[in-house]
Amino acid sequence: MTAIPSFRAQRVRCRRLLALASLLAMPSLAHASLLSGETLDTAADVVAWVALIIVPIALITAFWLVHILPEKIAEKRRHPQLAAIKTLCLLSLLFGGLLWPLAWLWAYTKPVLHKLAYGTDQDDHAPHGEALTPLRDAEGKTPSTPTVAAAPAAATTAATSASDWQQQVEALNRRLTAMEIDASLSRASTPPRGPTHGDRG
Repeated sequence: MTAIPSFRAQRVRCRRLLALASLLAMPSLAHASLLSGETLDTAADVVAWVALIIVPIALITAFWLVHILPEKIAEKRRHPQLAAIKTLCLLSLLFGGLLWPLAWLWAYTKPVLHKLAYGTDQDDHAPHGEALTPLRDAEGKTPSTPTVAAAPAAATTAATSASDWQQQVEALNRRLTAMEIDASLSRASTPPRGPTHGDRG
């Protein structure tokens, strides 16, 4: 049979616990800062200016740099849908960055339909930085026009491409004529077929 602790032993244990708790709750000497006086005020002013001005500017700049990453990637990869990717980045600013992952994924995609249509998945036509300007498009401004010195070169290129086109058309006409002649000769050289078993009455 176990011994039941006496009432006196319980009182002693409670007193010890209360003494320990009061020692732990007693405040000790504490120093809130290493600085004091004017130095503390100056340090507080510096921290306030940093928190109110420098940190927001740094955060906005970092947000902007991260936000335009998809269009920079698309420019580097010469993505043919660069204008649409840049527009999606601008729209993402209005929606709090929710569309940004779509722009990021789009910048890394291979434009398969563009390759089927144009034979390439890269855009070599637009010079650097000319691909998008949704704000300029909204204003109705057109991209920069070629200079007067570039006009004769463009006319020469157009004339050359027209003559190349004409040569290709003539070559196709010659091939078509040769195929027609071959078909007519093959029809003339084959003897007419006699009646088959099904033709007999």
